[in-house]
Amino acid sequence: MVSKLTLQMDIIKKYFPNLTPTQIQQFEQLQKLYSEWNQKINVISRKDIDNLYERHILHSLAIAKLYTFLPGAEILDLGTGGGFPGIPLAIFFPETQFTLIDGTGKKIRVVEEVKTALGLNNVRAKQIRAEELKHHFDFVVSRAVTQLDQLINWSFRLLKKKQQHAIPNGLIALKGGKVQAEIKALPRKEYVEVDPISNFFEEDFFKEKYVVYVQG
Repeated sequence: MVSKLTLQMDIIKKYFPNLTPTQIQQFEQLQKLYSEWNQKINVISRKDIDNLYERHILHSLAIAKLYTFLPGAEILDLGTGGGFPGIPLAIFFPETQFTLIDGTGKKIRVVEEVKTALGLNNVRAKQIRAEELKHHFDFVVSRAVTQLDQLINWSFRLLKKKQQHAIPNGLIALKGGKVQAEIKALPRKEYVEVDPISNFFEEDFFKEKYVVYVQG
């Protein structure tokens, strides 16, 4: 009989068939880790923990379908919650440095524990507000944090001036729902790209879900 974990992992392997054995092992560990921590600290809604691989891990990896982070690049996950999209992206890009921040200490504790259990040396987790950060990054990523205009206010001052990727440094946000209204509310000078996730993930969950890039 095929285990539930095997079925869940199949959705990741379907879209990312070239994962290394180490990456597969790390992704496989996430179910147990988050299930155990979710019983102590509610970082994922109770009804959603059974859909961890589709609605949290694969959703986070939508960014990796569109953008490649270079070795040595520095990425900030702003408002990471329990570690999304930062933890899946850190597994996928093991030579890229990720800083995961959140204002809630108990959520950062979960991120620290998951990071340690997986041996993710490319992850730093900090309980800090974006306004307090002094460091600069190539890109800021976020998932279900706030409106785009507020994300820009927090993010753009944290971007490095030096460019090393094919696209200019900027904000990459996973958004759902009425994203066009958020884009219309931005100043006209902002350069924005919107990619429907349903273009490359066929599951119904990804209808009306988008990856939004705003150039810094």
